[in-house]
Amino acid sequence: MAKSLLLIRHAKSDWADLMLSDFKRPLNHRGDSNAPEMAKRLVKRELFPQQLISSPAIRAISTAKHFATELNIKPSDIIQEPEIYDALTQSLLSVVNNLDENSDFTALFGHNPALTGLVNYLCDQTIFNIPTCGMVLIKFPFEKWKMLSKGTGDLIFFDFPKNDKL
Repeated sequence: MAKSLLLIRHAKSDWADLMLSDFKRPLNHRGDSNAPEMAKRLVKRELFPQQLISSPAIRAISTAKHFATELNIKPSDIIQEPEIYDALTQSLLSVVNNLDENSDFTALFGHNPALTGLVNYLCDQTIFNIPTCGMVLIKFPFEKWKMLSKGTGDLIFFDFPKNDKL
């Protein structure tokens, strides 16, 4: 079966406590409301990822947990992948190429600029920025994650909280 990859940038984070490390920044109020809203948009489209993989950074895993709740996935089933945090496009591609083959539809929660770079790399697109809590769905004509490479994906949709085209 063909593979589908949903890339989701973490929701808006809170910068109020300047003593917190980047890794430990939580979501702010807008992030906590945007994440469930974006997940509901997936449900409306009848898109249900089989697995959720997230950067372990607080703002990313918190976003993933909001999605899990809306998608009826146990938050404890979210796979935390340390390689996603602070990744470059090529290291993010390596994470994707090594995904569990039992999942044909995976959602990955991460950070910019790597997520935007990965979309552009996989789809030969020119998206300048995936906004916070933005989502990009890419479909591939392959049965193996390791086959995903430059220009092999079809961008199915690009959505973000301030997108009013729906």
